[in-house]
Amino acid sequence: MKLELGPEDQAFRQEVRQFVRDNLPEDVSRRGRYDFHHHRADIALWMKILAGRGWSVPHWPVAYGGTGWTGVQRFIFEDEMRRGFAPTADRIGTELVAPVLYTFGSDEQRQEHLPAIRNGDVFWAQGFSEPGSGSDLSSLRTRAVRDGDDYVVSGHKTWTTDAHHADMIFTLVRTNPDAKPQAGISALLIDLNAPGVVRRPIWTIDEGLTVNEIFFDDVRVPARNLVGEEGAGWTYAKFLLNNERATSAEVPHTKRDLAQLRHIASIEQRNGRPLIQDALFRNRLARIEVETLALEYAVLRVLSGSGDNQVASLLKVRGSELRQKVADLAADALGERALAVSADREADLCLVDEVASPAVPDHGVGISAKAIFRRATTIYGGSNEIQRTLIAKTILKL
Repeated sequence: MKLELGPEDQAFRQEVRQFVRDNLPEDVSRRGRYDFHHHRADIALWMKILAGRGWSVPHWPVAYGGTGWTGVQRFIFEDEMRRGFAPTADRIGTELVAPVLYTFGSDEQRQEHLPAIRNGDVFWAQGFSEPGSGSDLSSLRTRAVRDGDDYVVSGHKTWTTDAHHADMIFTLVRTNPDAKPQAGISALLIDLNAPGVVRRPIWTIDEGLTVNEIFFDDVRVPARNLVGEEGAGWTYAKFLLNNERATSAEVPHTKRDLAQLRHIASIEQRNGRPLIQDALFRNRLARIEVETLALEYAVLRVLSGSGDNQVASLLKVRGSELRQKVADLAADALGERALAVSADREADLCLVDEVASPAVPDHGVGISAKAIFRRATTIYGGSNEIQRTLIAKTILKL
C-alpha cells in the first residue's frame, strides 16, 4: 500500500498548518515543544481559538458543532496540531464524555454541557478506576443511593487523569448492590466542587502531576445528572472505552516525538561525531520509524473505511508500545545527561527546586520525564494484557 493524499487533502493539510502558524501563541507553542502537560489556561485559550474557526471538536456530529470532515481529514488535523506543538484539547471532555452525552444523554444534559465542552469553558475528568478496581472495573464499590431528587454518593476513585484542574467528572457508581456486577452500575455527572468532594494529587515518578485520587463523602448529586438509564452504566462505559482505545494509537504524537528524537541525535555527539551518524543508532531509529509508518497506514485504512473497524485494542497495543520505544531511545540519545529528570518548572505545581535541579541542555528538557511517564501508556485505557485477551477473543476468535 502506498500512502498518498489526494490534492484536496493536501490542500487541507496546508490550510491547517497555516492556521496553526498564524494563530498559536508563541509562549504556548514554546511550552508545547518541551512536551510537558499543558496548562489548563493554554488548553482553554487554544480551544477558544479553534472554536472561533469551528474546529474545536471536529469528530463530533455536525448537529453538535462538528466539522463534517472525513476520518482522514480529522487525522490530518491532529497530525498538524502535534507538528505545530499546539496543546491537546480537553480530551476527556471532547473525546470521551461528550460522545456519551450526545448518544445517550438527555436533551437537558446536551444543552448544558456540550457547548461548555466545545468552547473550553468546562473541563472534565473520568471517574472509573478505584483501589482494587482497575482492569476489573465491574468490581467497583463507589455507591450512589437515591434520596428523593438526589443521589448520595460515597466512595473513592484513583488514577483520575487531570482531575486537579477539572470542573466535572463522569463517574461510574453502584446503584444496585444486589444486581449482577455489571447490571448494578450507573453513570453520574458530578460537580467536583460540590460539598463532600476531596481531590488529592498523586505525584508520579516523572515529578509531574497528572493523576489524582477523588473521595466522595456523602456527596449529593441531582438525579437529573444520571446519564441515560439507571443500571445501564456498564453499557456507556464500554462505549466510552472503545472510543478511548480507538484514538490511543496516538500516531501524530509519536511522529512528533520521532522528529524531536532526530533533532536530539543531530546535536548529541558520540566519538566525535553526531549520534545520527552512528550505524547502530540509525538502525534502532529506522525500525521505530518503519513500525510507526505501518501503524499510520493501519489507522488511515480504518479511518478511510477500507480497513477493519474492530481493531481498537490492536491499535492501542501497538501505539502505546511505540510511544515507549521512542521515549526510551530519546533518553538513550542523551546519555548520562538523561539522569536529570528536568521537571516542568512552569507547571501550576512543581516539586523541583530551580537551584538544586541539575542543568539540562535545551534539547534535552523534558526527555527523561517523558520516558518515565510513558511507562503508563501500556496501562491506561485498559492494560495491554487485557487488550491482548480482547484481541484473542474478538479478532482471532480463540
